[in-house]
Amino acid sequence: MSGALSHIRVLDLSRVLAGPWAGQILADLGAEVIKVERPGSGDDTRAWGPPYLQAQDGQPTSESAYFLAANRNKRSVTIDFTRPEGQDLVRKLAAKSDVVLENFKVGGLRRYGLDYESLRTLNPRLVYCSITGFGQTGPYAARAGYDFLIQGLGGLMSITGRSDDEPGAGPIKVGVALTDIMTGLYAAIAVLAALAHREISGEGQHIDLALLDVQVASLANQAMNYLVTGQPPRRMGNSHPNIVPYQDFPTADGDMILAIGNDGQFAKFCRIAGHPEWAEDPRFATNAARVQHRHALIPLIRQVTVRRPTAEWIRLLEEAGVPCGPINDLRQVFADPQVQARGLRIVMPHPVAGRVPLVANPIRMSKTPVSYRLPPPLLGQHTHHVLTEVLALDGEEIERLRRLQVI
Repeated sequence: MSGALSHIRVLDLSRVLAGPWAGQILADLGAEVIKVERPGSGDDTRAWGPPYLQAQDGQPTSESAYFLAANRNKRSVTIDFTRPEGQDLVRKLAAKSDVVLENFKVGGLRRYGLDYESLRTLNPRLVYCSITGFGQTGPYAARAGYDFLIQGLGGLMSITGRSDDEPGAGPIKVGVALTDIMTGLYAAIAVLAALAHREISGEGQHIDLALLDVQVASLANQAMNYLVTGQPPRRMGNSHPNIVPYQDFPTADGDMILAIGNDGQFAKFCRIAGHPEWAEDPRFATNAARVQHRHALIPLIRQVTVRRPTAEWIRLLEEAGVPCGPINDLRQVFADPQVQARGLRIVMPHPVAGRVPLVANPIRMSKTPVSYRLPPPLLGQHTHHVLTEVLALDGEEIERLRRLQVI
């Protein structure tokens, strides 16, 4: 069955994570994605290891796990577009593409004639998505932007970490490059919206996406808490600013999470915990009261949760319909029966390793499901194929470009 985007060709000039993540989403949905990389080195993340994928003999390959995470279903073409011949190749590919993804500094591709204004003259239907740290305008536009930097500047780290009155207090970044991931998601959404508009207007457009903009937008309720009150939210560890109890608690053999979202669930928890009187206590009877009196309630709950092991708590609470769960490491995550039932670990054939494990795309579509057609490519693996099949170059011309080290 054809993917929803099987009629779309994407020219992916991006590297590292935000742009490649968007490209992988579009590729999983069926788009043909051509990834242009630097000859000899390729995407920066190819060198971001260890760990590296193991070959069939157990020895490490040069394929980093980081690169594998964001480049499935793409064809890799090596082109040096700092050279006039390379620029010409990229322009020809853009003329035959529906979408361009790029994450160079503002104006970085203009010197090569590969910016939106230059390429739109060749292809007015082109959807051109630029991802930068700070956007195409504003006093920071020329700055380079990195996920860690943006998590700090954009406020995420101010609300992540232990409270200032607890041991180990201080700002903490999220354990994955979440700003990059969210920017990739927003980029994919924007591209799909631009393609939908093109169906009506026949015109492409330029998409300006900034990591900082995405980070601020993704602060969600925490941003609104500030805008409504004028008071910046503070770090609260694993606690929730608006819901109590909604955090981690110690058990007899580890930890668990309680995610109690309403007063009925709290009353059920109190009965199972052996303290039904808590649900009648005016300090705790409503969520608003529990938020106000969290410092009295949380120690009481902790004194109870340590009396049973995690598995027993989860069994009892799930039977009663009280949201709860363990705190799993990744070994436990991929061993979880629900994760396995949903097929979130997939395996694809790989030209060097034989097989490569990957994380599945979470999108489930009944008519046009995602597909896994190509493993993350070796550097330049598809250069000859793309130049012959897409640009119709003959073998002599391709060999000339190789001798010139353009490809």
